Amino acid sequence: MPHDAAEPDGIINPDTWTEVPRIIRESETPLPPPWQDLFGPLRAGSVDGLMVIGQCGQSIDARIATASGHSHYINGAAGLAHLHRLRALVDAVVVGVGTAQADDPQLTVRRVTGPNPARVVIDPSGRLTPRARLLANDGVRRLVIAGPDAAIDLSPDIEVARLATTKGQLAPVSILALLAHRGFRRILIEGGANTVSRFLAAGCLDRLHVVIAPMIIGAGPSSVSLAPIDRIEQAIRAPMRAHILGDEVLLDCDLSAQRIGVGIAKKSV
Repeated sequence: MPHDAAEPDGIINPDTWTEVPRIIRESETPLPPPWQDLFGPLRAGSVDGLMVIGQCGQSIDARIATASGHSHYINGAAGLAHLHRLRALVDAVVVGVGTAQADDPQLTVRRVTGPNPARVVIDPSGRLTPRARLLANDGVRRLVIAGPDAAIDLSPDIEVARLATTKGQLAPVSILALLAHRGFRRILIEGGANTVSRFLAAGCLDRLHVVIAPMIIGAGPSSVSLAPIDRIEQAIRAPMRAHILGDEVLLDCDLSAQRIGVGIAKKSV
């Protein structure tokens, strides 16, 4: 894996980052600076042994793409490196099948030093193509979570798990319980916006990392979409901390107060 290059604000130090993925998994000692401030809150959840992190990269006006759907890339080098660091720190990275089809992501750690996480696709109706890059046989676990009647025709080395659907959707709490049963403790819900929004609405996120790029798009899909509320006091309250990543801003939002328990997870894989 290549080492990180220094960012313009000097926050990135490859010599101190290299050991962070190991320390966060194997030790209770504080992470070296500046990583304790950024990633210390991700070490463990307070509800059920899981730590579930949602992430989104967006413009100043909360857009994740243009009206035509173009999105590569809203976030710059610093924001993308942060996403890859999140991947390096979790046991599993989760995307919905829509993102798997539209973006064909690899979901690997390429911009930083660290281990690749297991790759999980939420695919209720069996839409995932066997040619998807995230299914590449590169030594990490790959898991497709499908509905009970979905036609799945994938390589036998890919794990397939089935859950009951409601109106064609898989419940976030059931997905987390399944992942916990399979030994995943620290889980990144990477995208897309609909998947992150469903986990947020279901009370299934401990943290939400929002990386804001210095641009205004003006129209297009937004990073979060929830059911309408009538009054401000009904809004989800999320204490947050801000971090500067080059010319971008990371908002680390604490959602632990609304997180529902899904059972005790096994040891991290």
